[in-house]
Amino acid sequence: MNQPLAYVHPQAKIARNVVIEPFTTIHNNVVIGSGTWIGSNVTIMEGARIGKNCRIFPGSVISAIPQDLKFDDEESTVEIGDNVTIRECVTINRGTKDRMRTTIGDNCLIMAYCHIAHDCFVGENCIFSNNTTLAGHVTIGNNVVLAGMVAVHQFASVGNHAFVTGGSLVRKDVPPYVKAAREPLSYVGINSVGLRRRGFSTEKIREIQDVFRILFQKNYNYTQAIDIIEAEMEATPERDEIIQFIKDSHRGIMKGYYKAN
Repeated sequence: MNQPLAYVHPQAKIARNVVIEPFTTIHNNVVIGSGTWIGSNVTIMEGARIGKNCRIFPGSVISAIPQDLKFDDEESTVEIGDNVTIRECVTINRGTKDRMRTTIGDNCLIMAYCHIAHDCFVGENCIFSNNTTLAGHVTIGNNVVLAGMVAVHQFASVGNHAFVTGGSLVRKDVPPYVKAAREPLSYVGINSVGLRRRGFSTEKIREIQDVFRILFQKNYNYTQAIDIIEAEMEATPERDEIIQFIKDSHRGIMKGYYKAN
């Protein structure tokens, strides 16, 4: 805290053991939890709420006002959980009157040059590789991996445990547990590697695969597929989560499996 080459607003609420490197600027109405390290040349603006044991690398800008012409200076926030790593030159914008906040859950890794726009909700244990961009109002579940240079359309959703390959354009919602790739973005299988790493059994992975075979590989429309799944497959938390995600989708679900030319 005793860093003469940094500027910290006197009304910012910062835990005593926070480390602030030179040439960083911290504005009013900011809260930073204990054990957090803030690198040099970071700008943390009004409305930031940063948890414990985070690491914010040089050049990042946290809680700038939204890049949205409808923004009317409402008192919104960026809320970042504990143990979050934010690498170089990441930008995270605070919310608008739609959701009033942008949130990032615990234990996320946001790599260099990513952008998280206003009113995005990001779950826990997510990894965003370099140059990934979320437009406004995006919802990302827990344990999601977005590979490098992924761009997510505004109001889109990505379900828990999904993996989206590098360079993808996410125009439609991506259901839980899947791998998504190609152009246009489509289903290419279950995220079986990620699920095994997180303790899913072989039997549970096969159950999830069976759900998506009906959804994406049997030439049914989604309404027909859901009716068949509910009638023929035993109810499990994973089955019900997938069905509810599809029923709740506002943008529609990405394409099913197809053979690339």
